[in-house]
Amino acid sequence: MSRTHELDASVRHYCWDNSLAPLLEIEPGDSVIFQTFDCSDNERQRDGSTQPRQIERMRPGHALTGPVWVKGAEPGDTLVVEVLDVGVGEWGWTAFRPGTALLANDFPHHGFHAWELAGRDRAEFLPGAGIQVPIEPFCGVMGVALPTPGPFSTIPPREWGGNLDVKQLTRGSKLLLPVGVNGALFSTGDCHAAQGDGEVCGTAIETMGQPHFRFELLKDKPLKAPRILTGQQASPQAGRNGYVITTAQNPDLMEASRDAIRFMLDYLETERSLTREQGYILCSVVVDLKISEVVNNPNWVVSACLPYSIFE
Repeated sequence: MSRTHELDASVRHYCWDNSLAPLLEIEPGDSVIFQTFDCSDNERQRDGSTQPRQIERMRPGHALTGPVWVKGAEPGDTLVVEVLDVGVGEWGWTAFRPGTALLANDFPHHGFHAWELAGRDRAEFLPGAGIQVPIEPFCGVMGVALPTPGPFSTIPPREWGGNLDVKQLTRGSKLLLPVGVNGALFSTGDCHAAQGDGEVCGTAIETMGQPHFRFELLKDKPLKAPRILTGQQASPQAGRNGYVITTAQNPDLMEASRDAIRFMLDYLETERSLTREQGYILCSVVVDLKISEVVNNPNWVVSACLPYSIFE
């Protein structure tokens, strides 16, 4: 009979390393309720300051809960992680810093915004501005240990999962991961209360989390990269009333992405009276970047999609 386990965040790790001892051993079919710290290891405070923890860790690196050993998992198998639920903390934050993220050279200073999340299904952006962001939580980092001895940074995503930041991994979705080592050694963290596709300023609504996952095993079913199964449309709450979309054309997809966001910042500044810094933070948590076409040389089209419903 399957069991439900709990794994708190009292012991965390900050890199991928297949020599880490598992904190929990489960059977296929079991579920685990994880406690996770935010990507700053809960160092970030509501006022934007940080309170450093005296912990030896690989920086930069997410605070991860795990690893979990799945009995019977071997290289060449596929681990199926079903998202049963994702709880969030009482508050969250979004921040950017110069020289990083999509518009690395556009903002020469830091930006920070705190969001109240407790007991809400929508997070207010600015008091009185009439902007409400739907809370649609997921874990940004879900992955298994690499077969190569570590340590490895948690920042780049890999074929073994990790920092995927796929916002469609909300409740009801399934993540399929290739197994690289015996036991799989699954870990998770980096909970997001909301995020736009692209996470353009470098952070989403970062928060503590309580994800609940069920684990299954597909024996002798090799997979080359993570695969996601979901019956839900992206942002079902946010997208119900349509979008305003800015487009950009460029032979370089990254430059087209930057311009699409810059044009969205123009819209938010002129039509919604936000500063560019406020707009940048808002874009990171609710605007979806999409590759609209890559077949018409010499220019490719990237679209930035902002849901009208946040202005209700």
